[in-house]
Amino acid sequence: MRARLANDSDWAGWASGTHDAAYEVLGAHAVPDQPDVWELRVWAPNALAVSVVGDFNGWNGSADAMERGPGGVWAGRVGAPQGSRYKFRISSDAGWHDKADPFAFHTEEPPGTASVLWDLDGTDTHTWGDAEWMAGRGAHQALDRPMSVYEVHVGSWDRREPVNYRRLGPVLAEYAVAHGFTHVELMPVMEHPFYG
Repeated sequence: MRARLANDSDWAGWASGTHDAAYEVLGAHAVPDQPDVWELRVWAPNALAVSVVGDFNGWNGSADAMERGPGGVWAGRVGAPQGSRYKFRISSDAGWHDKADPFAFHTEEPPGTASVLWDLDGTDTHTWGDAEWMAGRGAHQALDRPMSVYEVHVGSWDRREPVNYRRLGPVLAEYAVAHGFTHVELMPVMEHPFYG
């Protein structure tokens, strides 16, 4: 996704817990018309300092310092190609820690734990083919209908590496139907750095 400037309503929504699109302003976003430039933002209200470290700067905590903004959100820019690994180096009273980006659009494969700079615009598209189901879902989810949810952590349910949703789909659907479940909740549906 392309970076957009945060505005006062973003920070008011973030502070009140009502911001329903924080991923648009937090995390790493490609800057329009500036190849290999990324705008990064992270919420770290108790941090004394925050910087971006990655393979593009030798994991050097002094190379790409971020600035504190409203509501404890830190922001900065880095120059790096898509696919570069990064983390936030957060300094506090307890010392410093390198943390993965909680809003990252891509992460490296385990056992690595870094976030990966990735622009979703035009690269990872999916054409949905569920129009028929969407049209009738209201009847299936009516308040007078029975419901049984099977909560699945994908990495624990299918331990084959790498995790593959296309392989998992038919097998999991068959299992859920055979055991009387009406719904499946996948946790998580976004990439994350740990499947243990």
